[in-house]
Amino acid sequence: MLDRYMNFFFSFGFGVILMWLTESSEAHVNYTAKPRVVLPPNYVKEIRPPSKKGSPVTVDFSIFVVDINSINVEDMDFRVDMFIHQRWLESRLEISDDIFEEGDDYVTLLPEFFDNLWQPDPYFLNSKIAGFGSPFIEQTSLLRHKTDKEKKNFHLKKTLKIATLTHKFTSVTLYKNKTVRYAARMHAIIACQMEFQLYPMDIQVCPIYIESFSSNNKKVKLRWSDSGVTLNPELKLLQYNLGQPLELEESDGYMPEKVGNFSRLTVYFRFERQIGHHLIQTFAPSSLVVMLSWFSFWLGLDAIPGRVTLLVTCMLTLVTMFTGLRADIPPVAYVKALDLWMAGCMVSVFAALAEFVVVKVLDVQYQYQVNKVPKTLPMRLSNMEKGQCATVASWEGGAVRSRKATQTPTTPGQTSLQGNGGPPKPARRQSLLSVAWTDDTTGVEKIMWREIDKVSRAVFPILFFVFVLLYWPILLMKSS
Repeated sequence: MLDRYMNFFFSFGFGVILMWLTESSEAHVNYTAKPRVVLPPNYVKEIRPPSKKGSPVTVDFSIFVVDINSINVEDMDFRVDMFIHQRWLESRLEISDDIFEEGDDYVTLLPEFFDNLWQPDPYFLNSKIAGFGSPFIEQTSLLRHKTDKEKKNFHLKKTLKIATLTHKFTSVTLYKNKTVRYAARMHAIIACQMEFQLYPMDIQVCPIYIESFSSNNKKVKLRWSDSGVTLNPELKLLQYNLGQPLELEESDGYMPEKVGNFSRLTVYFRFERQIGHHLIQTFAPSSLVVMLSWFSFWLGLDAIPGRVTLLVTCMLTLVTMFTGLRADIPPVAYVKALDLWMAGCMVSVFAALAEFVVVKVLDVQYQYQVNKVPKTLPMRLSNMEKGQCATVASWEGGAVRSRKATQTPTTPGQTSLQGNGGPPKPARRQSLLSVAWTDDTTGVEKIMWREIDKVSRAVFPILFFVFVLLYWPILLMKSS
């Protein structure tokens, strides 16, 4: 009886062990057999797929732009989030129908399996930073006690990498016709050489260059697919309008550092700056300040403090306004359109201030001639020279005293008039500039500084409006 139980347990244990070994063997066979369904035994991933008559392998490329943000004019770059897609034909694959689900002509492969396939190696030629998946996350525990500049430098050092388009967190699809489709979500900071001559109506054309890194144009050819570059229909930029359609280009660029011609794809993004913000924040306020300075022409010279305060306040307001605007763009060596507008406004206000100085000087001359120089002085001196008067009039503080003129012999035919023991003082020389005159038709006295103020009330607005009429058409014509 005991022997029977022992035989039973022995047989049962042996059967369990045999079943476990059989299942393990089948699992191992299934795990190792799956890749062999697609990859032939002699497959070498370092060798590109064969092509007809030695022609290069064609890789179709497409981009779906999810978002464009952080257009940085100081660093001259912008950030783009996108999905990239690549397609190429891998004729060496051995595909069995049993790997496809019923009704499907494609199968999604694991990233580990994709590592065993040949892959093209395109990259962004003008990228500064690039990465896959979600945006970069700063290590706040390490940056807690660092300044903003140190955080930025640390962040750049930690995330700086070549913008290659291969990564394990991607999607790989295999079709029955042996086409491999590679897709990935990535974000990159793209360098852009910006020009600001027409700022704030500038148009920035920023390209993205996509090029094969190690395979020249005889081995790999990049081309845009039918979809090309597609923009998210909900994409909106704060200060720019994105010009459409986008310009796509295929070319072969010579790379001296790699000594060869490489296939290159280019997409040009056209960023047109919106003028509405600057119309509200810059052009309209500065125009009102210039118009405010014209009110000084209606203020008489008896309101000197108010007139000076008005003009100086207008000048300081323009200086403060334009100083803040210059902080938004990098300091460039050439003249911008905004600089010309700033110069026109400041010259207009400065000219109004200079006009006030001129009319004040003329008013001083006029008051001097009216109050300080008596009108009878030239007539009396003329009478004395003709000998019609035997006395010399001397004015001292407005009092008039007469003294006899003593005649002293000098040279023949000359007499010397002495008053108070000496020769008479010559009359003060009148100003060469006529500061007042009498109108022949009306007989009304015209004062120079008042006439200048009257003319300035019309001349200054006309000149500023001429400047505006020349500024905007030329700027719009060049920006278009």
